[in-house]
Amino acid sequence: MIETLFRFIAERGLAPHGYCLLWDPGLIWTHVVSDLLIGLAYFSIPVVLGTFLARRRDVQFGWMLWLFAGFILACGLTHFMSILVLWVPAYGIEGLIKVATAVVSVVTAIALWPLLPKAIALPSPAQLKLANDDLVARILERDQALAALRRETAERERAEDMLRQAQKMEAVGQLTGGVAHDFNNLLMIVVGNLERAQRLAPGDQRLQASLANAMEGADRASRLTQQLLAFSRRQALSPSREDLNAIVSEMAGLIERTIGSNCDVVFDLAPNLPKVVVDRLQTENVLLNLALNARDAMPDGGSLRFTTRAGANAVVLAVADTGTGMTDEVRDRIFEPFFTTKPLGKGTGLGLSQVYGFTKQSGGDIEVDSAPGEGTTISLILPFERERQDE
Repeated sequence: MIETLFRFIAERGLAPHGYCLLWDPGLIWTHVVSDLLIGLAYFSIPVVLGTFLARRRDVQFGWMLWLFAGFILACGLTHFMSILVLWVPAYGIEGLIKVATAVVSVVTAIALWPLLPKAIALPSPAQLKLANDDLVARILERDQALAALRRETAERERAEDMLRQAQKMEAVGQLTGGVAHDFNNLLMIVVGNLERAQRLAPGDQRLQASLANAMEGADRASRLTQQLLAFSRRQALSPSREDLNAIVSEMAGLIERTIGSNCDVVFDLAPNLPKVVVDRLQTENVLLNLALNARDAMPDGGSLRFTTRAGANAVVLAVADTGTGMTDEVRDRIFEPFFTTKPLGKGTGLGLSQVYGFTKQSGGDIEVDSAPGEGTTISLILPFERERQDE
């Protein structure tokens, strides 16, 4: 068997293929050049496929490409054998190579047909682009939904904070109003008895001096209860139709003297403002309280601006200073009674609480815009007279 195979491979009795071509140089070299180029091309294709598959192990049907590379390699080898047998009659070796090529070709063809439906089912570049575009659109939609959710969550948290602050202020106001009302009733008894004692002992100077000091303390306590009642919105007001610009203008001189020479006071009053229904005396107290707080916030001097303008169904009075400003924690508590950032003995903590109570009792609202080092703007929003009449 082995001897027969050896004779088949090493048979030398046959003529080379060039003999059949009568050794015509044109025919010989045509075959040589053509087979050489084809063989080199066939050998280069498996190298490219092998390099690609080695670097892209994620490619589907990679084993099929390896099989195809083997088939191409065998085809290239047959062309090199065609060159050899032009001079050497190695037809046996050529036949074995062709047999190997045939086997690889058949196996490749058999394996290729079942893969055809799967290959056809693979998405095309256009389909992949559509799928990618759809994925990008879905991601964008998701990001927009997340952004909207974050905004809604932040808005809800702000609303909840405002509700908690309003509830806290309402609870503090109810407590403060109740205490101030009861204390005011007791104070009236004290004042009445002091007045009676002053009438009963008109000739005793020492007693009269003591009673006068006691009466002065009672007056201060009475003013304190009025401030507390203003915060709790239980203070008795005497509202009337008022021109807010006129009130501010009449208070301008007192405000400038109160502020002092190291602060510039600017009045920017919009003309033809609608009239509001407020208590004139309490409005003047509010302006003075705001001016004093602004002055204390500008220990090194600065600028204080009073601005009026007509807003949506309301007149806005804004008082802006260039002082130290407030943190968020301080800003959330400035309207609480007795809360103050001033040193001990420098303030009662009731000025802004009175402003808050007056504004709410007048049917308006109050806004505060402040940041550390950027000053503070407090805006009183008072409704037009017609709105109050509609109510």
